[in-house]
Amino acid sequence: MTVSSSLSSSPLSTSPDRRATLIFNPMAGYWEWRAVVERVAAYWADRGWEVRLASTEYTGHATKLAAAAVAEGHGLVLAAGGDGTLNEVANSLVNTATVLAPLPVGTGNSFTKELGLPRPNVLHPDYLLDVSAALVRGTVRAMDVGRVEDGNLSRHWLLWAGTGLDGFVVKQIEPRPRWFKRLGPAGYLARALFFLPQFNGVRATVTVDDRRIEGQFLLANISNCRMWLGGELRLNRRAVLDDGLFELWLFRGNHWPRALSYGLEISREDHVRNRDVTVLPCRRVHITTEPRMAYHLDGEPAGDTPFTATLCPRALRILVPDSAPPDLFAAPGEPLIP
Repeated sequence: MTVSSSLSSSPLSTSPDRRATLIFNPMAGYWEWRAVVERVAAYWADRGWEVRLASTEYTGHATKLAAAAVAEGHGLVLAAGGDGTLNEVANSLVNTATVLAPLPVGTGNSFTKELGLPRPNVLHPDYLLDVSAALVRGTVRAMDVGRVEDGNLSRHWLLWAGTGLDGFVVKQIEPRPRWFKRLGPAGYLARALFFLPQFNGVRATVTVDDRRIEGQFLLANISNCRMWLGGELRLNRRAVLDDGLFELWLFRGNHWPRALSYGLEISREDHVRNRDVTVLPCRRVHITTEPRMAYHLDGEPAGDTPFTATLCPRALRILVPDSAPPDLFAAPGEPLIP
């Protein structure tokens, strides 16, 4: 059910650029956040925004709600959910003037960790007010996004497009029931380890811009960010979100225990010195595998190989909090309201 409320307390909210939609995924994360989200809507209303609160009802609904906000000229869409909800919302905001503001409510919240925002905290449920305060003090930036096409699908993504081990695990685990999400990241990791011995790599041909690479890989990850695995590990501490480049990570191997070794190396950030790990800056990647293999976008099942990922430079306007690392973007930001 979509809930609309006029929460404005300032005449400024009648201006078109002061209208906002707060999209809330009631199934995100491991707790019931509706009452907190309503307080967040009131927080933004107190700062001059006319806020419409809308809860999602099914997969893909956030994309439709965000599209409606764009069509009505809303200047801001606040997305309360996990990385999957942000993905759905972003798919309607790419190449528009509407700004995306992330509110971490999901289990992983990898992107908001990139931005230095706090994790969901049931002992301090009003942490989303702290998040909102950091966003209000922040600036609007234009970030790169990816676009994937596989013949059946054409979709944008924010963080990663990956196949191999993570594509295999995501397909086994997602979608997760609410009770499973209550276990948090530890539950997800335990489930991933359960499926790990069933995967021993895949034969892949990877075309990176104008370069062709073949081999047996445990993981092929096209990264648009710094973090990986729900924000628990850091692949590239120097990644910049508006530099017009992906980083393609290829982890060679054909035995699942090697994946555990890679995980330890990534946790120490030693993986960049491993000769079996290749990282290449790129703008376009095409991946085929034998046999066909599941791939994911932002941690959600997307389809099977082959697929092509293309970079869309600075295509999404995002509200970046003042907690973000100062070197996460190259270009300067601008105020949300001039």
